[in-house]
Amino acid sequence: MQHNIFTTMRSLKMMDGCKGTQIYALNPFAGTTTNAGTGGVGEKFLHHIHDHLRVNSIRSKSNRNFQNFQPNNYANSDNVKQTLAIYGLPQTDLIEPHIEPNLKFVDFVEALADLYTRIQACSEFEKSGMYLEQCAMYKGLPDPKLFRRSLRLAREHAVDVHSKVVLSTWLRFERREDELIGISAMDCCGRSMECPRTSLVSGYNPESIHDPCRCTRSPKEDEDDDFAATDEECSTSWNHEEVDEDDLDMSFFIGDDEIRCSRYKISSLSRPFWAMLYGGFMESRREKINFSKNGISAKAMRAAEVFSRIKTVDSFDEDTVLQLLGLANMFCCEEMKSACDAYLASLVVDMESAMLLIEYGLEETAHLLVAACLQVFLRELPSSMHNPNVMKFFCSSDAKERLAMVGHASFLLYNLLSQISMEEDIKSNTTVMLLERLGECASECWQKQLAFHQLGCVMLERKEYKDAQKWFRAAVDAGHVYSTVGFARAKYKRGHKYRAYKLMNSLISDHTPSGWMYQERSLYCNGKEKLMDLSTATELDPTLSYPYKYRSVSMVEEEDKLEAAISEINKIIGFKVSPDFLELRAWFLISMEDYEGALRDVRALLTLNPHYMMFHGKMQGDHLVELLRHHVQEWSQADCWMQLYDRWSSVDDIGSLAVVHHMLTIDPGKSLLRFRQSLLLLRLNCHKAAMRSLRMARNLATSEHERLIYEGWILYDTGYHEEAIAKAEESISMQRSFEAYFLKAYVLSETNPDAESSLYVIQLLEEALRCPSDGLRKGQALSNLASIYVDVDKLDNAVDCYMNALNIKHTRAHQGLARVYHLKNLRKAAYDEMTKLIEKARYNASAYEKRSEYCDGEMAKSDLSMATQLDPLRTYPYRYRAAVLMDDHKEAEAIAELTKAITFKPDLQLLHLRAAFHDSMGDNSSTLRDCEAALCLDPNHADTLELYQKTRERANELQT
Repeated sequence: MQHNIFTTMRSLKMMDGCKGTQIYALNPFAGTTTNAGTGGVGEKFLHHIHDHLRVNSIRSKSNRNFQNFQPNNYANSDNVKQTLAIYGLPQTDLIEPHIEPNLKFVDFVEALADLYTRIQACSEFEKSGMYLEQCAMYKGLPDPKLFRRSLRLAREHAVDVHSKVVLSTWLRFERREDELIGISAMDCCGRSMECPRTSLVSGYNPESIHDPCRCTRSPKEDEDDDFAATDEECSTSWNHEEVDEDDLDMSFFIGDDEIRCSRYKISSLSRPFWAMLYGGFMESRREKINFSKNGISAKAMRAAEVFSRIKTVDSFDEDTVLQLLGLANMFCCEEMKSACDAYLASLVVDMESAMLLIEYGLEETAHLLVAACLQVFLRELPSSMHNPNVMKFFCSSDAKERLAMVGHASFLLYNLLSQISMEEDIKSNTTVMLLERLGECASECWQKQLAFHQLGCVMLERKEYKDAQKWFRAAVDAGHVYSTVGFARAKYKRGHKYRAYKLMNSLISDHTPSGWMYQERSLYCNGKEKLMDLSTATELDPTLSYPYKYRSVSMVEEEDKLEAAISEINKIIGFKVSPDFLELRAWFLISMEDYEGALRDVRALLTLNPHYMMFHGKMQGDHLVELLRHHVQEWSQADCWMQLYDRWSSVDDIGSLAVVHHMLTIDPGKSLLRFRQSLLLLRLNCHKAAMRSLRMARNLATSEHERLIYEGWILYDTGYHEEAIAKAEESISMQRSFEAYFLKAYVLSETNPDAESSLYVIQLLEEALRCPSDGLRKGQALSNLASIYVDVDKLDNAVDCYMNALNIKHTRAHQGLARVYHLKNLRKAAYDEMTKLIEKARYNASAYEKRSEYCDGEMAKSDLSMATQLDPLRTYPYRYRAAVLMDDHKEAEAIAELTKAITFKPDLQLLHLRAAFHDSMGDNSSTLRDCEAALCLDPNHADTLELYQKTRERANELQT
């Protein structure tokens, strides 16, 4: 095995790619007919569904492999069980379903469609606010890319400085650059969209965000844009500038100081000065005016005289400009105030200067100065959240009013602050105060719904149930139906169980039932009725966690069925991994004395959340690892590598994650292990933990070219594709490496999926394979290269690559090889190849899904049924079954099949297919609704745009 500083499991158009979400194919339904009465409709739908699977199976999400858990041979005593006996087993009374602190809709598709139409109808200046609403809608979805895209669009269309400052900061926070060593809060990343200088420039120019920011310009360019005087020039303009004595026709006296001025130029500073010097006041007839009692220093007045002539404050020192700002406010000198404001804002470069100047800005209502200070505070988040001297400017009602006076108190600002505070400590007083300010700033319905609902969630966590009930009720009154769940929960906590039951009963009766409604009602009933509600909840939404938890724990409580309990919790871990699921399974495994399996789960759990507290928050996870590892065989680093190869080849991602965690305890400074960890986490759809590991890899990098690669992946994963390619190219210019070429190839394939680009990607991957890499990495690269060969119709080359990948135990290559056999009309060989993958990677949903393409009838249905059972989030089985139903002219059943999946996964392809079905049935309104919802998810989806345009034209014709 060759050791290289870069090792990854990134996929490039490969089977079961590391990215957890399915990538949408282009033109999957081109040419579909709208004639519902012909058999060709279903055939074409089914044909395109197959085409879509061929294109996208190489990118679909991996499923995990779960072993049969056997007691560990090395656990030769009961001391672990005795130590943990005080914690007991989990109890059904102590687990509750989580109330999501985000906007949640009874009909999410309708909400998406409505938002899309409003975005299309609003003015350009309103778009930023509309995209912020879209952010709130996407916040609760599992794919963070939708949220980040909307956030970028909100920043792109921002008009005022305040919005630009907050949105730029929010974009930066999404990458958590505060965790990157060597990067200052005020450093410019090179993108105009996030540049701290660009954010302080007001005006609407959405195209400008794609330009290089001002920080990357040459000094000559900056001089052309902004006057920058040298110290000598400043001294000259301030003290010795030549003045025509004839113009100085009046004087201001301040104490013993005389300031000679031009009456006309001073009067031109503002209306009050003009009124004083040319109006009906006695000063208008005097050449000498006593200004001693106005609180203005001679220094400030002399500066005002200079400004009246040169119209700039660049030559003054900071103290003079501060005094001049006060004078400008006193006499309403807007031009002078603006110049002072801009000058002082340019001095704010760090926390110290921000803390010093913000009070001046608030006192003198200097909008730009306060914006510059706020920008520093915000770009220091989340650490500034723990600084009481900073938070005093945000938390109290008086503080909000002071910010409002300078135009810096907004729902946008408090939305960012409250979101971060909830992540840091949901129960804190700071969180409560920020959410209260959020509610005060809320003006639109969705804003009130969000603020009041989140206040309810926080109060519930703080066990302040009366206040929780009040805020949830306010959210319901504002139109947020989901807050009824919180309202019922608060009533239940206050001892009104029957009232809570009636509330949920009414909700189910009044609306189209959803899984979360039955899940909540199950809390307020017992026995068979409770189990029936949980069963219905899972049927309607198999992604809900609580039903699996309750069923598994009750199996242990009532019948001591540990194996059945593990089986139940495995069902959800198969497609949705989280620390609480892994803890629960580890708990059961310890009871079975399977310490090796428990240790695996605890290590994986700590990868997701390093600070997780086990057993109802009573034991640190690291402590449990120490207890368990004495009862399992100890591995050396070499043993770990062998174990990692075995788990990787059997598509056991959780097992692989646990091995990497073990390896990091031996060598915690290894950046390649952190990088590998991040890629496994991406495969498991644990995006937040993946980004944390990637940032740690970047910080541990021992060379500049390695650091650039990790920064490139961070940029790619947060939506900056061109910048990611630039990082890869910079790394290659320093040193040729496998990872640099692979990064560039991967991003190019995602952004330019055309034939010419594919040929270039092949060259890049071939260069990558010439660089040193370990066996795991080579298998991945060979599989990636093969998939590109398939795209350019070089099937023999693809077969060679796949076979070489299989020779080094890259099991996922079976799927690619099956695809090649199918393209060569060798269906039996393709089927057999997928069967090999299923045998090696047990319970792999994507393998069953792909194999269904190579068999017919009942066998295909059986494989797709298994795929849905193992991972209900995979959309292809629903689309296939719906297409078959359309083939049989069972339109209502076909639409019901898609609707069943859309209720818990509003996927673009599902929505597009349902729109096409509605179109073929002549249902224009439903077609338009589904198209609008799909376009809200991806406004550039060509096939949906075409269908939408065609349907709108037809609907308009019918109206006329």
